[in-house]
Amino acid sequence: MCIKKWIAVLSALCVAVSLIAGCAHLTKESRNKQDNRPTIIVGSDIFPPYNYTDEHGNPAGIDVKIAEEAFGQLGYRTVFRKIDWEKKDELVESGKIDCIWGCFSMEGRSQDYQWAGPYMVSHQVVAVDAKSSIYHLSDLKDKIIAVQSTTKPEMIFLKQEGNIPRVKSVYSFENREYIYTALGKGYVDAIAAHETAVEQYLKDFNADYRILKESILTTGLGVAFAKKDQRGIAAALSKELDSMRKDGRTKKILEQYVTNADEFLEVDVLEK
Repeated sequence: MCIKKWIAVLSALCVAVSLIAGCAHLTKESRNKQDNRPTIIVGSDIFPPYNYTDEHGNPAGIDVKIAEEAFGQLGYRTVFRKIDWEKKDELVESGKIDCIWGCFSMEGRSQDYQWAGPYMVSHQVVAVDAKSSIYHLSDLKDKIIAVQSTTKPEMIFLKQEGNIPRVKSVYSFENREYIYTALGKGYVDAIAAHETAVEQYLKDFNADYRILKESILTTGLGVAFAKKDQRGIAAALSKELDSMRKDGRTKKILEQYVTNADEFLEVDVLEK
């Protein structure tokens, strides 16, 4: 009798597990069928803490969360696609992606795209080895600096904008991770990038670098659409991003990644 009872119990458990698995499968299928919203394909690069892949293989980061909230409110489902950053213009103009979103500086690019934003402020900075004798931007004269290609730092140092001295060489890397490697190996004297990204690298890899107190640029971050795009999404997104900043939703997202969220939200200063 005991054996029969155990067989009955095991059979019941198997049925229950099958039913649960079946329900989970149906629920997933149901969710997929219900999520029939139009899709927005966002082209971006891996750039912690703005955009990266979490431990489950899913897109994560500041820009990912803001994009999901903003586009969700506009009735779109967001899909992030890793792109070759150097080909971003070609991809957005051809329609292979709907927009470019990934800590993208608006400064000097106002005529190149339809913009949504600015939704945040970012500081472009220079970092050096902790033991370096470089403490001011003026100390960069005749030094070698590494930047990511097609970024604002590359443009600033190549054109020697503002108070940037004439450097010896500018090494431009397609992969932004290489700029940190170049500095760590001593191949360059300094690197330039978004302050938040540099701080994230220092945190993740415990790198012994020092950020100069003088920034090379304070700029607004935005979302870029093709100039020929006639859908009106850029204007609608810009309004939603402004609402998110004013009602505290953007700040709530930022607080998950940075300790000084308010400093990133002072975009009104840029607009004056």
